[in-house]
Amino acid sequence: MNSLFNPDMLTLSSEEFIRKPIAAKKDTEAFQDEFELHYSTAVRSYLTDAELAAIAPGSAFVFDSESYVNYWLCAFKHIDSGKYVVFENTSTHSLKNMDKLNWMFETFLCVGFNSKCYDIPMVSLALEGFSPKELKQASNSIIFGQLLPYQIEQHYKINLLQTNQIDLIEVAPLQGSLKLYAGRLHCKRMQDMPIPHDATLTAEQIPQILDYCFNDLDNTESLFKFLYPQLELRYNMSNLYSVDLRSKSDAQIAEAVIAHELKRITGVKPERPKNYSKYFFYIVPPFITYNNELLKAALQLIRDTPFQVGENGEVIMPPAIANLSIKLGNCVYRMGMGGLHSSEKTVSYKATKDLLLIDRDVVSYYPQIVLNQELHPKHLGKAYLDVYKSIIKRRVEAKKSGNSVIANALKITVNGLFGKFGNKWSIVYSPDVLIQVTVSGQLCLLKLIEMIEEAGIPVISANTDGVVVACSAAAENALQATVKAWETLTGFETEETRYSALYARDVNNYIGVKTDGEIKVKGCYGERGSSGNTVLSKNPETLICNDAAIAFVSVGTSVEETIHACEDIRRFVIVRNVKGGATKSGKYLGKTIRWYYSTKMKGDIRYVTSGNKVPNSDGANPLMELCEGLPEDLDYSRYIKIANEILVEIGAIAPMKAAQGSLFN
Repeated sequence: MNSLFNPDMLTLSSEEFIRKPIAAKKDTEAFQDEFELHYSTAVRSYLTDAELAAIAPGSAFVFDSESYVNYWLCAFKHIDSGKYVVFENTSTHSLKNMDKLNWMFETFLCVGFNSKCYDIPMVSLALEGFSPKELKQASNSIIFGQLLPYQIEQHYKINLLQTNQIDLIEVAPLQGSLKLYAGRLHCKRMQDMPIPHDATLTAEQIPQILDYCFNDLDNTESLFKFLYPQLELRYNMSNLYSVDLRSKSDAQIAEAVIAHELKRITGVKPERPKNYSKYFFYIVPPFITYNNELLKAALQLIRDTPFQVGENGEVIMPPAIANLSIKLGNCVYRMGMGGLHSSEKTVSYKATKDLLLIDRDVVSYYPQIVLNQELHPKHLGKAYLDVYKSIIKRRVEAKKSGNSVIANALKITVNGLFGKFGNKWSIVYSPDVLIQVTVSGQLCLLKLIEMIEEAGIPVISANTDGVVVACSAAAENALQATVKAWETLTGFETEETRYSALYARDVNNYIGVKTDGEIKVKGCYGERGSSGNTVLSKNPETLICNDAAIAFVSVGTSVEETIHACEDIRRFVIVRNVKGGATKSGKYLGKTIRWYYSTKMKGDIRYVTSGNKVPNSDGANPLMELCEGLPEDLDYSRYIKIANEILVEIGAIAPMKAAQGSLFN
């Protein structure tokens, strides 16, 4: 096979495949329009055998399968031509062209979603001659019985198909459904299976299933193209370590690389620990001491309190520590498994020539804690630390030499391992190391806050790996000296960001306007459903209202002007997961739904199971298929109201002004 993604051909240039399908459009936002507006009713074109034979081996197809008691389907879509190949198995006509189906998987790069655990086992059984009824029984075992691929092999006494494939489910974040990712990518059509899975299909219903499968292929293609940058990193990592990492999450890549390197160095394949302590104590680093009496008491409590590991392998945060409230200056700080955070609500700050808003973030905080304290899972020994140090050194050298490809690839390993410390199925599982890292991070940050406050400079916010201070211009040198002293004491390095204004609902949700005019947003105000690393992690929800709030606080544009000027329906939609499915006016919509607010649509959207209202769905007009342009019944006043509410919750305007509607009346 001549494919970039063939694990046996990992030395091919990444230019050969990854960038070819999207030409010169490297910017995510720029090439998104190229693939996200899929057709749903257009006539589908099929590849003839002659056309298929002319396609270069290793070319990419997306694929999917569907299973009913009297019908089984496996369909492919060729990425370059947009044409389809279909294999069907019915209760009256057995699967034809088995050799051709097998040849497809042997010849081309096959890209699926959850294909490793579902579609490949199903195709393997179909190639063994299983009938649709038998395939449906196997499908139920996989979906409802949660049978894993190796269990399928054992139960049915078969060998699963070995193929050149990429499964996108782990590459995409948080293991959402394909329908959910389709909504987050603003794909043309969002659709649940149109006919219940346990139905016996009529001849008239089969085309509906075929069309549904084609739409899934379109959406899989959209996801595949959106994930090109991540897939390129995985290719580079695969090439670097001669391990197939194409279908793995960042954390899985990190673990696979560590395992590969440990075996190379020690000659022994690392395994997860079979025994581990159910109770342990945090070890306070010698440089962590405080002057503040509250901090001294908190430190002693943390030193004396045992941490417990639950039956699921997760560390239970001791209530005594979780309930700590530490007041320093004007802020109250709380500790937690996710890191230290301050407790401000609805606050806003504006810089002046005499008042500076400065953010200091610690560079690579958690990896640096591992290095500084020389932490390693006990069962892996110091060889783990040697491997970890070598990866970081290799990344630094790549950055210095300008090799961003390797540097970015290695960043996955450096940052991806932390979560595995808390996963009892991981080879690096080490709950004591997990706590040593997270608690050290919080105590060190508290030390920085104490030092800054002692210098007479107010800290106005802190979260996990950084602090924001409101510093007088006269005290700027004192701040720099204090931070430098903390860096020398702890061995960390910080980076600085300066704001002209900062508006926060709370520590995790804010809009910051940098002094250079760039906007920094976090949490619910961050970009969702358009571009960037967070797109697949968050459902888009009235993005135009965030746009309007940001424009108001950064350049003073009224929310009315921003909202009325927008002509992109994607900025107005809401995508929501609905457990058990949703209906509107008696029509079933699906388990992942999309809508906009309408001036004409009455009523709300309801849960199928309980009949309760889906939150904030009053006046919602379902938009399971995107329209061209803006609908005539778009309720602008609803979006203006939401934008004003955002400005109130971040402290940008008073509630009275929001209630009046326009900010410029």
